[in-house]
Amino acid sequence: MLDLIYQHITLQGLIWLVPTLPLCGAAGIGLIAMFCARSEGAKFRNFASFAGCLMPALSFAACVVLFFTLTGFEATEPSAITGPLFRWAALPTLFVDVGLKVDQLSLVMALMVSGVGLLVHIYSVGYMWHDEGYLRYFALLNLFLFFMLLLVLADNLVVMFVGWEGVSLCSWLLISFWFEDAAKARAGAKAFIVNRIGDAGFLLGMFLIYGAMSAAGAPAESGYFNFESMQRYGIYFVPVATAISLLLFAGAIGKSAQIPLYVWLPDAMAGPTPVSALIHAATMVTAGVYMVVRLNFIFVLSPIALETIAVIGAATAIFAAILGLAETDLKKILAYSTISQIGYMFLAVGVGAFTVAIFHLVTHAFFKSLLFLTAGSAITALSGEQDIRRMGGLKRRMPITAWSFVMGSAALAGIAPASGFFSKDAILWQAYERGHGALWAMGFLGAGLTAFYIFRAAGSVFFGESATSAERYKRAAEPPFSMVVPIMLLATLVAFAGILGVPLAFGGSNMLCTWLGGLIPSELSRAPSEGSRGVEIVLMAVTLLWSLHFSVLGWLIYAQKRDWPQRVARRVAPLARLVSKRFYVDEIYDRTIVRPLIWISRKILWQGIDDTVVDGIAVEGTARAAGLFGALASAAETGILQHYLLYFLIGAVLIVGFVTL
Repeated sequence: MLDLIYQHITLQGLIWLVPTLPLCGAAGIGLIAMFCARSEGAKFRNFASFAGCLMPALSFAACVVLFFTLTGFEATEPSAITGPLFRWAALPTLFVDVGLKVDQLSLVMALMVSGVGLLVHIYSVGYMWHDEGYLRYFALLNLFLFFMLLLVLADNLVVMFVGWEGVSLCSWLLISFWFEDAAKARAGAKAFIVNRIGDAGFLLGMFLIYGAMSAAGAPAESGYFNFESMQRYGIYFVPVATAISLLLFAGAIGKSAQIPLYVWLPDAMAGPTPVSALIHAATMVTAGVYMVVRLNFIFVLSPIALETIAVIGAATAIFAAILGLAETDLKKILAYSTISQIGYMFLAVGVGAFTVAIFHLVTHAFFKSLLFLTAGSAITALSGEQDIRRMGGLKRRMPITAWSFVMGSAALAGIAPASGFFSKDAILWQAYERGHGALWAMGFLGAGLTAFYIFRAAGSVFFGESATSAERYKRAAEPPFSMVVPIMLLATLVAFAGILGVPLAFGGSNMLCTWLGGLIPSELSRAPSEGSRGVEIVLMAVTLLWSLHFSVLGWLIYAQKRDWPQRVARRVAPLARLVSKRFYVDEIYDRTIVRPLIWISRKILWQGIDDTVVDGIAVEGTARAAGLFGALASAAETGILQHYLLYFLIGAVLIVGFVTL
C-alpha cells in the first residue's frame, strides 16, 4: 500500500497535504457561503457536509501513512523535513522559509488534531444541520484545522506563530458564530483581546530570540527562528533564557487559559458545542503546552522559569477546580475542567516531565472531546437547556450518551482503567519523584475536587429524577447516527488510550513517553529507579481511592440528595457566594483594567488628542488657516492699480530691510 502511494507522491508532498487539504475544504465551502444567500445555503448542505468531512479524513489518512512510513525505519529517528516551500522573508539579517517538519512530537500532535477534528466534523453534521450558517460553520472549522496543523508541523517559530494567530482568529469567529446575539459577540471579542495580551509577550520573546541568535553569530541563511538552528546555538540563550522563557510562557498563559488570563475560556462556551469540543478543549488551548515542549531546549536553561510554570500550573489546577464546584452551566463546568487539566500539563512541564505532559494532552483531548459532545447531545435533547439544576434523569432516555459521559467523567477523575488515570497519575508521580512534594500535594487536592465536580455534573444531568418539564423530558432522545458514532469512537479511545502510557511499575512499557523521549534532554526525562516503583504503586493507589471517594460522593449527593447542597450553601453563604461569583475576578478586572482603559481611550485619546489636537488643530485648524489666508488674499484683489503699486512698494521696503539687517 505504501509503495503504491509513494509512486504518485513524494514524502514531502504528503506532509504538505496534511495542512493543505483542510485549507482547500475551507476555501471551497467558504466561496459558496460567500456568494450565496443564507436562504440558498440549504441547497449546498450536502456538499458542505461531504467536503467538510472528507478533507479532515484525507488529512488524518495522510498522517497515518506518515506514521507507518517513518516508524518503519528502525535504524533512524522517525523524522522528516519538507524543506522550504518558498522563502517568505529575505533580508540581510533575517531569512524566513515556510517549511514543515515531522518528528515524534509533531506526528503525535498531527494525528490527535486531525483525528479528533474529523470526529468533531462528523458530529457537527447532525448538530448544526438546521442552522442557517451551516456552510460558514464548516468553512471556519476546516480553516481552524489548517491553522492548527500548521502550528504543530511548522519547522520554525515564525510559521508556528502564523498558525498560533490563525487559530485565535478562527476561535473568535466561531465563538461569535451567532453574532446576532450581542452577548455571544462580546464573548468572542473578549477571547480575542485576552489572547492578544499574552501574544504581546510571545512576540517580545521572539525578538529576544532574534537578538540572541544574532549575537551568537549564527548565519542568517540558516534561519534564526528555525528550531534546529535554535537548538544548535542553544548555549547562547543562557544569559536571556529566563526572560525568553517567561515571555513565551506569557503567550502560553493566554492561549491555554491559565492564571491570570483564564477568564476568556468560560465565556468561549457561547459558541456551538462542537467548537468547544475541538478548539476550546482538545486542540487550540493545548497549543501553549505544545509550544513549551517544542522549545524545551530553551526552557531547561532556566530553573526559575520552570518553577514558575509549575507553580502557575498547579495553582490553576486547584483554582479552576474550585470554580467548577459551584458552576451550574454544564458547558462552563467542562470549561473550568479544561483550564484545570491544562494546569496539570504545565505542572508536568514545570517539573521537567515534558513527555508526560504530552501524554496527558493526548488523553485529555479524547476524554474532554467526549464530555463536550455528550453534553451537547444532552443540551440539544432538552431544547438548549444548560443549567444542570434543571436537568436530570436522562439516562433513561439517552443511555448511550449517559454512559459515554460517565466514561469521560471517569477518565477526567482519574479512575482506573480509563486513560486519564494513567496520564494524570503519571504527572503526580513525576512531581513527587522529582522532589516537588508541595506541587504533588496541590495536584492531589485538585484530583479530589475534579472527581467531585465532574460526577456532580454526571449525577445532576443523567441520574436521579428529572428537573425539567415533563413535555421536554418526553421529547429527549438519542441524537442522530452522525452524532452517536463519534461519541462511541471517542468512548473507545478513552477506555483504551491508557495503554499508551502504562508505567513500568505496572509491567507496562510507557510507550508514548519512551517514544517521545528522544526529543527531550535525558536529564529531565529519566525513568524512576526500580527501588521507587513500590512507592509509585502506593501513591497511585492512594490517589485512585481519593478520586473514587469524591466521585461516589458527588454522584450520590447530586443524583439522590439534591436539596442537601442548598442547605450546606445557606450555612456557608459568604463562601458559597464568593465561589459562585468566581471570586469576583471578572469584576476586579473590569474595575481596575477595563474601565480605566475605556476612560483613557474616550477622555484622553479620543476627546483630548483625536478631537482636540488632531481634528481641531491639525486638520480643521489647517483648513481654517488656509481659509483665512484665502480670504485675506481675496480681499487684497481690489482691481485698483494704485493698491497694487502700494503692495509692491511695501514688499520692496520689507525685502530691502530684511537684506540690510
